[in-house]
Parts: sequence; structure tokens; C-alpha cells
Amino acid sequence: MLAGLIAFAFAAAFTGAALYIALVEQPARLALDDSSMMREWAPSDRRGFALLGALAVAGALAALAAYGHASDIRWLLGALIVATSWPYFYFVVVPINNRLLAESEPEADSRELVRNWGWLEWGLVAIGLAASGVFGWILA
Repeated sequence: MLAGLIAFAFAAAFTGAALYIALVEQPARLALDDSSMMREWAPSDRRGFALLGALAVAGALAALAAYGHASDIRWLLGALIVATSWPYFYFVVVPINNRLLAESEPEADSRELVRNWGWLEWGLVAIGLAASGVFGWILA
């Protein structure tokens, strides 16, 4: 049961961090001029990726441990959901990241790319909500 609570806590933290990025950081970033926006985006992106990636891995591992103790297939479902944040990020978000990181100076479409990147962050919020929902369903 402890592993399940830990999995739920990591999934909830993942969801909270993704929501913070989408609701707080992104609007503040878009309020900056183009040059400042790009200077802020790069280090923020690296740190956010590290945080969300670590929370996803920790949540999936805790869910796998909970499955090992309880043999409830729903733990595997939740682990799979939270682990999908990695391929989602790699195949959906990283192409935009690479375009933004390749720009030494803001380009004409930089603001639009950052805006689109922000919309893609909502996919991580959805993944976190789904994983938290599955873990909460099991714990209830």
C-alpha cells in the first residue's frame, strides 16, 4: 500500500508541476519581449524536463512496486500512463524544443513556436491527471 501511495504522490506532483508550467510559467514567458522570452525559455525547459522526467520515472517505478505487492493490473495501467510522458515528450515536444534551441537569436516565428510549445504542455497535464486518476481509483 505504501508503494501505491508513493506512486499517487509522484503522479500528483507530476500533474502539479505540469500545471504550474502551463498556467504560471508559460503566460509569464509570453509576456516578455522576444529576446528575453528566448533567454528564459531554454534553462526553464531543461529544468522542467528534468523535473517532470524524474517524477514520471519515480511514479512508474512506485506503481510497478505496488503491482508487485498487490498484483492489481490497474497499477500497471497507471505506470504505463505516467511513463507515456517520455515518448510524448520525445516525439511531440522535442521537435519544437530543438527548433527553439537552434535559434541563437529570436526568429520571426519564435513567439509562435513558444506558444505552440505551451499548448503541447497541456498534454503532460492530461497524462498526469490520467495517471493520478487511475492511482486514486485504486486507492479509493
